[in-house]
Amino acid sequence: MSVISGLLIGLFLLLLLFWLWTRQLAASAEKTVPPAGQILPVRGGKIHYTDQGPRNGQAVVLIHGLAGTMHNCTYALADELASECRVIAIDRPGSGYSTRDRDELAALPAQAGMIWEFLDKLGIDKPVLVGHSLGGALSLAMALDRKDRIGALALLCPLTQYIPAPPAVFRPLVIHSALLRRLIGYTVAAPIAKLTSDTVVAQVFAPEKGPADFMTRGGGMLGLRPSSFIGASTDLEGVSSSMPRQVERYADELKIPGGILFGADDRLLSPELHGRSMQAYGLQYEELPGRGHMIPVTAPEACADFIRRMAAMAR
Repeated sequence: MSVISGLLIGLFLLLLLFWLWTRQLAASAEKTVPPAGQILPVRGGKIHYTDQGPRNGQAVVLIHGLAGTMHNCTYALADELASECRVIAIDRPGSGYSTRDRDELAALPAQAGMIWEFLDKLGIDKPVLVGHSLGGALSLAMALDRKDRIGALALLCPLTQYIPAPPAVFRPLVIHSALLRRLIGYTVAAPIAKLTSDTVVAQVFAPEKGPADFMTRGGGMLGLRPSSFIGASTDLEGVSSSMPRQVERYADELKIPGGILFGADDRLLSPELHGRSMQAYGLQYEELPGRGHMIPVTAPEACADFIRRMAAMAR
């Protein structure tokens, strides 16, 4: 046997080992954090969602960020609002237990269209869109797509501007080849995520401390599945291609009441660039001193109060 043949066999066996480990991690994640709600088919995929609170209350739609799930929003924030609002939390297409049939649907206008179809099927009119992080960019895409259908925007630490590279914690997701993305997703991504989960959670929550139960109650374990890595990596491609045109449309087309709430010490997205700058387009801007990027988890009461005030603008 030649040296090259031996190396290839060794590589194959190593990848097989990682594939088996990934299957075990994914099965454990889905057992620990099973689907929390219902599944509704839409063109291009399916939307997993929860629906709580009075049906005649103001509809509030919670949209999570990159590499997250609805649990980022239902950890505490949904319960803060559900006594008075109809709170619909979703897994974005391609995240959590929601699906999309092809990579092109990661583009912001395509995700927006899928969510609008979902809301139409539920009979939701004039919702308050609550987008966190990348979910903020998606909420803005939805507003630009059908501004006559939105009650208000309540954006939490949102991505609003084009940035040439993602925050450092997400740079391992930058993979341009769909084939390589899937090879990594089904082999080494989940084991690496398992080994580095404490470090990643600390970086995402900094300067605050992530809750001890974030991997379970916060849905973090679902990031140990191949679909999570592939979906998040594809999201980065979709956002990168969508944001320049989206930003160009703000001046003439963004005519929605609402506002932005940022953690003043957010270390992933700049409050100045992504928050205060949006005052030029009619959105209010507020900050929470000492808070970081994950305010839906760490400051649910303040976020709920902000959302209520934005909802009052819708009424």
